[in-house]
Amino acid sequence: MGLTLYDKIYQQHLVDPDNKTAPLQYVDAHLIFEVPTAQAFDSLRRNSRPVRRTDLTLATVDHNVPTNNRSQYRNAAFFVKEPAARTQITLLEKNITEHKIKFFSMSDRRQGIVHVVGPEQGLTLPGSVIFCGDSHTPTHGAVGALALSGGTSDIEHVLATQTVLQKKYKNFRVCVEGELGPGVYSKDIILHLLGQIGTAGATGCVIEFCGSTIWNLSMEARMVLCNMSIEGGARSGLVAPDDVTFEYLKGRPLVPSGDDWEKALAYWQTLHSDVDAYWDFTVEIDAAEIVPSITWGTSPDDVIPITGRIPDPVDYDGTNPFKAAAIRRALKYMDLKPNMLAVDIKIDRVFIGSCTNSRIEDLRAAARVAKGRKVAESVYAMIVPGSGLVKQQAEKEGLDVIFKEAGFDWREAGCSMCLAMNPDVLSPGERCASTTNRNFEGRQGVGGRTHLVSPVMAVAAAIKGRMADVREFLNAENGSINVTQLTLGGEQVRSYGPVKEPISVSTSDLVDDAIPNRPTQHAKTSVEGIPKFDVLSSVAAPFDMQNINTDLIIPGEYLKTVTRTGLGSNLFRDLRYDTKTHQEIPEFILNQPPYRNSQILVCTGENFGCGSSREHAVWSLVDFGFRCVIAPSFASIFFNNCGKNGLLAIPVDDLEALKEIHANGVANREIRVDLPNQDIRDAEGRLIVKFEVDPYTKHCLINGLDDISNTLASEEKIYAFETRQKKTFPWLFNRIRKLQSPRRLGLDLPSAMDVLDW
Repeated sequence: MGLTLYDKIYQQHLVDPDNKTAPLQYVDAHLIFEVPTAQAFDSLRRNSRPVRRTDLTLATVDHNVPTNNRSQYRNAAFFVKEPAARTQITLLEKNITEHKIKFFSMSDRRQGIVHVVGPEQGLTLPGSVIFCGDSHTPTHGAVGALALSGGTSDIEHVLATQTVLQKKYKNFRVCVEGELGPGVYSKDIILHLLGQIGTAGATGCVIEFCGSTIWNLSMEARMVLCNMSIEGGARSGLVAPDDVTFEYLKGRPLVPSGDDWEKALAYWQTLHSDVDAYWDFTVEIDAAEIVPSITWGTSPDDVIPITGRIPDPVDYDGTNPFKAAAIRRALKYMDLKPNMLAVDIKIDRVFIGSCTNSRIEDLRAAARVAKGRKVAESVYAMIVPGSGLVKQQAEKEGLDVIFKEAGFDWREAGCSMCLAMNPDVLSPGERCASTTNRNFEGRQGVGGRTHLVSPVMAVAAAIKGRMADVREFLNAENGSINVTQLTLGGEQVRSYGPVKEPISVSTSDLVDDAIPNRPTQHAKTSVEGIPKFDVLSSVAAPFDMQNINTDLIIPGEYLKTVTRTGLGSNLFRDLRYDTKTHQEIPEFILNQPPYRNSQILVCTGENFGCGSSREHAVWSLVDFGFRCVIAPSFASIFFNNCGKNGLLAIPVDDLEALKEIHANGVANREIRVDLPNQDIRDAEGRLIVKFEVDPYTKHCLINGLDDISNTLASEEKIYAFETRQKKTFPWLFNRIRKLQSPRRLGLDLPSAMDVLDW
């Protein structure tokens, strides 16, 4: 039987194919940024561990950075006003200086959103494994890379070992055939898919997007699909590389050149799924059925066509009470009525940006609708380019002039209003048409209401002051859009400036001083470990919600911490506290005795922990006092993060057993979770259910062992693998050394005092 593209990349990167218990994937490139890294570097320091491959690591800042004008920028300490954000950014600067990691700071026009910067610079290559501590890392899969994400513990693991623990996932094929209609964007394809499979439909899988519709998409449009594959529960997303991919990559700074290009290209052309490959799941979509779409609720799968109506919970009362309850909650939060027309939803704000839709093609598409038109007086609309180079290219093409004349606020690069971590936030009650990837409660600000749309739909909404069908604009001369999903003309963002001294060098011509920083024998053993787990007895705090996402567990503004503790007081903040008075809501379960002291949480709704890769969600549960979470199913990244912090996550698909555990919690009766025997019993010792647990996770929890110590016990195997890897794929090594300083490229800000001269 043949192999899928995912199978091929996974197998090729196994450090030790015989290790079935704790399989290690070698990481070819590691992207880091300010939010989840402080704790990782601090732990490395405490354990006397070096960054193993500084030559395979690239850093930038994005989540916390202000996007206001930088003409007076001097340095981050002066420019970033919010203290916690400033601390995270300056700590990253300190850490990358200490470890000699190359870094795009705010003084460098290459700075931008990590998932825009990576492909833009050519760090992302077909057949490689990319890691980044952000859940939307699958974006990089658009070039045919296996792009993996995880929390702070995984970041530390990659920094220390250049590997990540990664079990084999299932294969999920999404085949889209046919031509897309006018006004239909790649964002509409992924929203359509999410509406079909839901936020847990691809849990435990890697999605490969294929079919004639996908082959006709540009690289940047493919990135949109892979970016939001995580919203369907997938571990990653992939598109097989083809001529579109190779044309996009050629000439970028970190892409091989000369003889290396020919060798790499020959390998890349083998990267496709075999015709007889086995697929665990397949979804087929007719492109003609896809229309411009929006989300109406508080989950990415709350999707309706712009021509549709908001659902009525009454229609689900008899068949799916969980869904009915979720619709009612979403309607209340979003302040919408059942059966309301999508086009009757009025908006206050428009945001075009984020790692989903902030690239040059997104801006070109948006500009074609905005040209000659005006943003409604009732709407504040902003556009945030994904990188300084995207901004530079857009200004070269005059797109900024079009946007400004239309009434849009033209900003600097950063994550901006994607999540409430920087000054760009929604006020309570404000409604936003947003090109981002998540519409969770409070995602863009406390009480903010988010509707996900494509860039062209966002502009249409800005002009109308309400949700609007962009196809209404297609026949007008100044808003003509032919095929919005394709490249809309114009050159690529080439990722470099006016080089003062032209340089062209193959990686094979460089002096090979990119050698691993191998740990000492002492550093192979951690001084910390994780809390041990044996037998736990507690009253379980009962929850009845599905799709409890990481933003609901701990809102984005609390990610601006540089420690792993102190988050428990804001666990489930938007459920525990009144948003106006900030007082506890007595009815909420964790505000009631005995649940304030519960060590077990039981949730009857599926997909617990969906959303972000933020390990902060697990830290907040642990800080509150929880040692165990029981639910029908968990999002993959959250599930992985639990075991690394001594939190036992138990999936229980026996619904009767789950109801019994929940009922014991409601009745204030203790249950007993026995990890060695893998069972859950009631207070009288009667068996409720046996549960499965990964043997490796069980071993670590019972013995209080951390992953890095276990991995470094096999350090010789890692060294042997990377030695072979360098011989087989020489173009993957040494290349970050080719990056030039912003001053040499003419990409530094004139007023900056913190320009790094590499």
